[in-house]
Amino acid sequence: MGELSVKIKIADREYPMKVEAEDEAKIRAAGKQINERMKAYRDRFGIDDKQDLLAMVAFDCLVDAMQPENNHDGTDVAVVEKISALHHLISQAL
Repeated sequence: MGELSVKIKIADREYPMKVEAEDEAKIRAAGKQINERMKAYRDRFGIDDKQDLLAMVAFDCLVDAMQPENNHDGTDVAVVEKISALHHLISQAL
């Protein structure tokens, strides 16, 4: 189908990305889930620092990915790599 240029808003910042058309919905859902988890941590713990919130979400996602039921045919390695790449992009932006 080809690549699409999309902007995903995470922690009040827009991140331009090029994604395959068939992955667009998944990418947007991931961005939405990150923002929802940040909001949940902000509401639960009263934390406003975005870097702290993003670190907590990254940690939470990694713990989820490491659960045995989420370990399907090596996909946990791909998840860890994607989270690491997102963490790197977010760290650079902050």
